[in-house]
Amino acid sequence: MTASKTKSSIGYSSSKLAIMILNFQIVAKRLACASVFALLFAALLAGCSTPPAGRSSSRSSGTSAAPYSSPISSFTAVSWQALPGWQDDELTQAWPAWLKSCDALRKRSSEVNWREVCTQASNISPRDGQAIRRYFENYFQAYEVRSSSSGVETGLVTGYYEPVMNGSLTRTSAYAVPLYAYPKAWRNAKPSPAPTRAELMSSGALKGQELAWVQDPVAAAFMQIQGSGKIRLEDGRVLRLGFAGTNDQPFKSFAQWLLDRKEITRSEATMQGISQWAKRNPSRVDDMLNANPRFVFFKELPGNVSAELGPNGALGVPLTGERSIAIDLRSLPLGAPVFLATTKPLSNQPLQKLVMAQDTGSAIVGAVRADYYWGSGDAAAEMAGRMKQNGKMWVLLPR
Repeated sequence: MTASKTKSSIGYSSSKLAIMILNFQIVAKRLACASVFALLFAALLAGCSTPPAGRSSSRSSGTSAAPYSSPISSFTAVSWQALPGWQDDELTQAWPAWLKSCDALRKRSSEVNWREVCTQASNISPRDGQAIRRYFENYFQAYEVRSSSSGVETGLVTGYYEPVMNGSLTRTSAYAVPLYAYPKAWRNAKPSPAPTRAELMSSGALKGQELAWVQDPVAAAFMQIQGSGKIRLEDGRVLRLGFAGTNDQPFKSFAQWLLDRKEITRSEATMQGISQWAKRNPSRVDDMLNANPRFVFFKELPGNVSAELGPNGALGVPLTGERSIAIDLRSLPLGAPVFLATTKPLSNQPLQKLVMAQDTGSAIVGAVRADYYWGSGDAAAEMAGRMKQNGKMWVLLPR
């Protein structure tokens, strides 16, 4: 989930578009015997119709219609051998994320039949990578995702993360940058149009809505872009903040504001490059931040939410570092397993993994488009801030 993200659970679902889904058609296979021994073999043939044995993992490319229809994507059935790195992926690392998807999919109304595959998942050992691989190959068909308008099978893969920063519940000389709760006055009557960031900051309208105080205004702005974060308090506690709403203003990139003014180069248009510019130009930071009229508000998450879990995505389950992605809801069904083939930031090193489509974002637009969740903290921020790669995607749908 990124800056402009608008999840339903942590603030990035401002405009969900309707999905067109076709009913999954199951073609009954009929077995016939032409020999005089047909009656003798009838009982034996009937006993061979259990789901695992009756499914084939070697279906040839293009022979199966996808049980899902998208207004912007086309799907072509492919063999598992077509997925680069499929045999090398440590699927035990992806399994907990898939079980989280199943927890949500069981409760959701969907024309994609997730029920059987999620029921079968309970029979799989989470420590047996080969059993997990056989499970996906037996119960799912892989479909290459392409843009239905252009036919292109590659697209943009960016990254996001959950910020972690030091802070305080009260303003101090060290912690003077506020993070705000959703204005109480807006709950019954939200102004239309709502004030921009610049107007909110100059009017004092948010006084008394402070949830916590942090050090760095740029880090606070990036936390708004991500939509959630953790604040390490001075007494050792961790305050977890989730998305509570916005001022309904459009998102505009302050990186683009800097580029337009030739303040940074294209290679510096990263989270790290912007932070470095801000340190060199402290008097102009507010001007830069006000270039984005959108303002994000937070809420404190319950104390029983584990600090080790990721933030909840649009699916309503905690995200898993390096195994969850945000997708365009017009392209893929929320919760689906997706095989992603891209490269690590600023390199040609392959990043080929099974991930789960557990989040959405208003900036995540397109058929072959993913935002890869790196996890929490500084290391995740470093990777996410530099990621802007080409990639391919295969959605795995029940047979």
